[in-house]
Amino acid sequence: DILVDGQLCDCDVVVNCQVGDPIPLQVKLTNWSKHSVGPFALTVIPYQDYQNGVHNYDLQDAITFVGSNTFYIDSVKPTKDSVYFGALLFLYTGDFYLNIKFHEDNCSRELPLSWLCLPSVHIRATEPV
Repeated sequence: DILVDGQLCDCDVVVNCQVGDPIPLQVKLTNWSKHSVGPFALTVIPYQDYQNGVHNYDLQDAITFVGSNTFYIDSVKPTKDSVYFGALLFLYTGDFYLNIKFHEDNCSRELPLSWLCLPSVHIRATEPV
């Protein structure tokens, strides 16, 4: 589950926020398998989609993370979850997207080497009123 500013995100939700306000981000990983999984590195990757096949990942002047954009997960036991908190700060207006990427660092390789949490989270940053 992914929550941005307290709103549960799915493919049909656009989260609106204001430029200059820190926006809380929560990612919850639930293990529905019968075995413990991990260790992982969870990375939040912001980008802009120009709707012409081009994604701009060079956003260090438009978005900053309050804290880190990468979280390390040792392991998640069966039927348990692990929740990670962070925050984003948008410096400019626009439509932005977040990919949540997990990198596995385990020799058993029960999961692919890396996989993305899809669909991407859509955030619209607007001017303060």
